[in-house]
Amino acid sequence: MDLLLTFVDYFRHLDTHLETLTSQYGAWTYGILFAIIFCETGLVVTPFLPGDSLLFAAGALATSGSLNVVFMWVLLMIAAVAGDTVNYWVGHQVGVRVFKPDAKILKTAYLEKTEHFFEKYGGKTIILARFMPIVRTYAPFVAGASRMNYPKFLLYNVVGGFIWVTLFVWAGFFFGNIPFIKRNFEYVVIVIILLSVAPAIWEYVRHRRAGPAAV
Repeated sequence: MDLLLTFVDYFRHLDTHLETLTSQYGAWTYGILFAIIFCETGLVVTPFLPGDSLLFAAGALATSGSLNVVFMWVLLMIAAVAGDTVNYWVGHQVGVRVFKPDAKILKTAYLEKTEHFFEKYGGKTIILARFMPIVRTYAPFVAGASRMNYPKFLLYNVVGGFIWVTLFVWAGFFFGNIPFIKRNFEYVVIVIILLSVAPAIWEYVRHRRAGPAAV
């Protein structure tokens, strides 16, 4: 329970933690930010890392001059694209092996459904997944496991990574230091998280209403 409260507190005061990080590590902060975004998008085991809120907070912090916003923007786009690329190839190499007909979660039937889904909505899935916490961590893995055409995946990966990082970093840069937002930053982070998961919740509700046939 204490660990959960610490985790929640970290997200609520992400701006403060990032300021402390920058003051302690200076230029190394770029590398730390790169590593977090890369791992959040590139490693299936780390979907809990901050993504949207971290990009926004980093953009807001850059207005103070402690971080170069253009350099950071380019660096984090590279991290996002590289993360999805690694995730895709991990899924491509080992993904199919972890799907079993009698598995509780990674069933072969789910893989087959995913293959059809990516054939029909591949581009939309990879781009929109960028704005869905947890989903964005698994989407490239499943794309690789489903043998989605790589040039197509790469195109959507680059477009999605560019839009995602650009939107949140520059939104933080231009709006993050507005007095009202600075005073209520923890609530802004919560709103960002809620908006990020809203598409996934809507999709879940839509499928539930559609009934078993849509599952």
